[in-house]
Amino acid sequence: MKQFREARNLAEKAQVGFSYFLRGTLVVAMIVAIMNKSWPILFSSSLILFLTFLPQMFEKKYKIQIPDEFELGIIIFIYATLFLGEIMGYYRKYAWWDIVIHAGAGMALGFAGFMILYTLYHKNKIRTKPAWMSAFSFFFALGIGALWEIFEFTMDQSFGLNMQRSGLPDTMWDLIVDAGGALLTSAIGYYYFKKLRMPLFSRMFDKYLKENPSFFEETETKITATKPEEAEPKAKPKTEASGARTNLRRRH
Repeated sequence: MKQFREARNLAEKAQVGFSYFLRGTLVVAMIVAIMNKSWPILFSSSLILFLTFLPQMFEKKYKIQIPDEFELGIIIFIYATLFLGEIMGYYRKYAWWDIVIHAGAGMALGFAGFMILYTLYHKNKIRTKPAWMSAFSFFFALGIGALWEIFEFTMDQSFGLNMQRSGLPDTMWDLIVDAGGALLTSAIGYYYFKKLRMPLFSRMFDKYLKENPSFFEETETKITATKPEEAEPKAKPKTEASGARTNLRRRH
């Protein structure tokens, strides 16, 4: 995500400012935890704060620009899931909190899966159809959701937590909600590939394509560069044939 001074309009400034606000509340929580000697909360808040910087680390490492809306969504998801849900007890206070979190996660992961495959498609790494791209984004999101449930089970068994709450029913409903969110995003991705406009999805994806031109310009360069090479094998048989005819004439 861009720094506040790099934001181009009011919407981007608001997104950056809100991400700073969320991180600021985590810092406050860490200070309060130190004053109260609540070391588990201090550790959890520090870990959550670190996780909110993962999108920026990913951008720098792989030289890719993630849409600001999507990056802010990742930060909000981490904050709402781990800080509000686990530390502040929103999962216990509000029965609908878990449903909203998993639905949003399914949609976000579905978008991420579609974005990965769409990039590979334009870089000529794969050849596929829109239906298979949508299927990949769906199962990508569902697979990550299943890994999260394994993580919850591991934490409950190892540290005596209660992340799964009601056990198997909670796990199954989480996966069902994940699947619903992923199905919605994969369907939107399919229609986007068919050149049909979807307000939020299209805006984020158009921005992703615009801010990462090297991925798609490189594809055109590769295609152009391979054309002369493709013509060479066709010319070789003619040269060999003409050379053979010349040798035959010399012998006669």
